[in-house]
Amino acid sequence: MTVAYLVNQYPQTSQSFIRREIAALEAAGVNIQRFSLRRFTGKLADPADEAERSKTRVVLDVGPLQLALAMLGELFTRSAKFFAALRLTIRAGNKSDRGLLRHFAYLAEACVLRKWVCDADHLHAHFGTNSATVAMLCRELGGPPYSFTAHGPEEFDALEGLSLPDKIERAKFVVAISSFGKAQLCRCCPPKSWHKIQIIRCGVDESFLHPAEPVSPPSEQSRQFACIGRFESQKGHLQLLDAIAQVASTGKQFQVVLVGDGSMRPLIEQRIAELKIADHVRLAGWLSGAQVRAEILASRALILASFAEGLPVVIMESLALGRPVIASCVAGIPELVEPDKSGWLVPAGDGAALASAMLDALSADAGKLAEMGNRGRQRVLENHDSAKEAARLAALFRAAG
Repeated sequence: MTVAYLVNQYPQTSQSFIRREIAALEAAGVNIQRFSLRRFTGKLADPADEAERSKTRVVLDVGPLQLALAMLGELFTRSAKFFAALRLTIRAGNKSDRGLLRHFAYLAEACVLRKWVCDADHLHAHFGTNSATVAMLCRELGGPPYSFTAHGPEEFDALEGLSLPDKIERAKFVVAISSFGKAQLCRCCPPKSWHKIQIIRCGVDESFLHPAEPVSPPSEQSRQFACIGRFESQKGHLQLLDAIAQVASTGKQFQVVLVGDGSMRPLIEQRIAELKIADHVRLAGWLSGAQVRAEILASRALILASFAEGLPVVIMESLALGRPVIASCVAGIPELVEPDKSGWLVPAGDGAALASAMLDALSADAGKLAEMGNRGRQRVLENHDSAKEAARLAALFRAAG
């Protein structure tokens, strides 16, 4: 079976979960074609992502002329399907804050993609945003049946504006990565469509589940926390910095390494200077998978201060490596992090509660840290094995065909 994978920008450093899913599907015998709407121009820190880039075909690389010619080709050779897709484009564009012009661009992208995926049995998009829109329009033009994975939180903030009801209605099935995500998708479609929404969890691979060397417990001597994620507003880095300042005021010795980058980096650097906490924060930038793993293993716990989420894969990675997690109690996170068993859950936006959890983690003895890490690792082994989840996804692809 051949499945075409479509992502807005692929590969990116923050999309290791897609790479792992593709690898697991290929290991299960599914032929995967990789497509990206736009080329990611940022730095790729991991060699595995560089390898993926060489396998990925980028729609917008064809240029404006070829996009226009693709539309004209669909208009003159498949006019009935083209006008059906045009009507759907106008319908989606009128609902969206991105407007009609942007959706006409999506239609042009779908015209290019339709030719590229003509030999695929199925088209699967990651994220319910523009990639799912292009997949839906591609199907309307006569392309293969499609499905998509909704991750959140972007999709859940604009259920109607992203035309998710239309996308779900026309899709063969829809993947949610958590029970919370499924509930959000159920909000925007009639009960008769709920059966289409399947939970397929993101996972980690054998290097985390069955590493060559046994997972070591957290060191009681370690005074490091790791925070891994894009420097964007939803990730709550500024709230975390305020909590770091509160913990620093107690005289505790510790450091938080911030792995990642993004649009908020200048604000983060400015806030570190204002709070005078440079001795407690290290900005590491984007790191390779091996480097991220090393930072997690050197830490007492992972911290995520997010205001909104789906279900971050880095939590699975940390727990699989036996490191407890301090995280905001939002979205799918409580389905994985068990309070006082594998970590600490705090109300989103509550800097005092975040600081209190950090102090608890700093005072926890080696036995408690090891127990929490082991509990979290077992949870990941049970529910977040990328090979098992990919096998379930492959079964959905085959049934959809």
